Amino acid sequence: MSKIDWVILITTLTGIIIYGIYKSRTTKDLDGYFLSNRTMPWYLVLLSIMGTQASAVTFLSAPGQAYTDGMRFVQYYFGLPIAMIFICIFFVPVFRKFKVYTAYEFLEDRFDLKTRSLTSALFLVSRGLSTGISIYAPSIILSSLLGWNIYYTNLVMGGLLIIYTISGGAKAVAYTQQLQLIIIIAGMFLAGYMVVVLLPEGIGFSSAIKMAGNHGKMNIITSGVTNQHFDWKDKYNIWSGVIGGFFLALSYFGADQSQVGRYLTASSDKESKIGLLTNGLVKVPMQLLILLVGILVFSFYQYHKAPVYFDSAKVIVAKKTIYKDSLISLEQQYNKALVANDQVNTTALRAQYKTVLKKAIPGDDANDTNFIFLRFVIDNLPRGLIGLLIAVIFLAAWGSIAAALNSLASCTVVDFHKKFINKNCTEAKDYSISKWYSFGWGAFSIIVAMFAHNVGNSLIEAVNILGSLFYGVILGIFLVAFWIKWIKGNAVFMAAVVAELLVILVYILDIVSFLWLNVIGALLVILISLFLQSVLPRAKSSIVQA
Repeated sequence: MSKIDWVILITTLTGIIIYGIYKSRTTKDLDGYFLSNRTMPWYLVLLSIMGTQASAVTFLSAPGQAYTDGMRFVQYYFGLPIAMIFICIFFVPVFRKFKVYTAYEFLEDRFDLKTRSLTSALFLVSRGLSTGISIYAPSIILSSLLGWNIYYTNLVMGGLLIIYTISGGAKAVAYTQQLQLIIIIAGMFLAGYMVVVLLPEGIGFSSAIKMAGNHGKMNIITSGVTNQHFDWKDKYNIWSGVIGGFFLALSYFGADQSQVGRYLTASSDKESKIGLLTNGLVKVPMQLLILLVGILVFSFYQYHKAPVYFDSAKVIVAKKTIYKDSLISLEQQYNKALVANDQVNTTALRAQYKTVLKKAIPGDDANDTNFIFLRFVIDNLPRGLIGLLIAVIFLAAWGSIAAALNSLASCTVVDFHKKFINKNCTEAKDYSISKWYSFGWGAFSIIVAMFAHNVGNSLIEAVNILGSLFYGVILGIFLVAFWIKWIKGNAVFMAAVVAELLVILVYILDIVSFLWLNVIGALLVILISLFLQSVLPRAKSSIVQA
């Protein structure tokens, strides 16, 4: 990057930190640190919800997802608006009525302590792992820009995020996300505009879209039907998006503390609901636009030379091995195929190149989807704009990861520390221990990030797969709590344990695509708990008679 890019990047990030610290002044207790004293207006709730969703993974990986797989990923969000309505009707009033710090406190009143602890633990595992992947995303950028080893950049990025989160708590997160999202949305619009500007003369936006469509990239709606049969392993189609996406969104926004904690900061039920409903209206168009940037980048590379492999840092490492000559030879063949406009051969050569990279770097999956948009930005955009767009990705990371660490700390303090370790902490001690737990979860996430380089998927897909392994079961527990009043704690606890094991088994056996895991997990908890509750009383009475 040029000096002006570094100036813009550092100035933007420093300004956000100073603004967040300035806005973070609040009471030094749990209510202030985790819930901003419940004083936030709906528009800050909205921006905080969106900022928590829109991580660096979204802006770094989603364009690459569209580049390789087309627009069909947007179907994943089709169930979200419906889920927002359900959450406003059933979840928000309960959480607000009980004045909880975490969503899982309600489960102790409804069931028992062990069910609350299990549900909170499932959240902590899923969110802790996915936060590690979210830290890895901006680390990719540092690694590419500075040529550092990814392990060092994980430490640097994770360390900055820990300081950023501990310094302000929920209020700093909410206010900085407000500014972050404005910069992020403006930056992505600018990126899309610049792709069109860089297209050859006479090729405009509509031509670029048509070009992508001719290559099957404008697949916004897909049925999931192949050979006259529905393919349950098809990841993104209208049915998995509306049904599976609904269950995933219902669990994420209704039972994941990283999101529940955002709308619990609102000053009233009404403010919470307006923020959630507005999110339901704007999220799908926003995601559509982000994916569209990836489609435009795809069209751009139909007229310009696309790299044989988009992760240049990994290529440098691979060329230091005995496979250097093989890689250079493949690059030369690839360049000749590009000149000849031989698309079949270029695709085959890319695949061969990845195969050699795997040999050169053992244990690496050679997936470069997450580097497509970053490489385009660095190679093609003018000075100044590169710094701004990289700042956009950093800001998205900080907003979402800070919210995640804040929620992880709140659950650990409220659901475990104050229940099992020290039940009589003072408010000052609560505040102090919360910061230490934020630090601890930050350290855990950095460790996870060290292993995220080989997730085998685009990062945005990997995060959603990880969530789907747990979210359905968590949602099932809450659905039983709200709607099936006669089921008690023992039945739902055992049902949740069995259901979680079955969901993991279904995933390992690769029976269905990941979005259906959310439906399966929720239904398993409901059905198994219904069965167990009907059996448990009879078992108890037979023991008494004996």
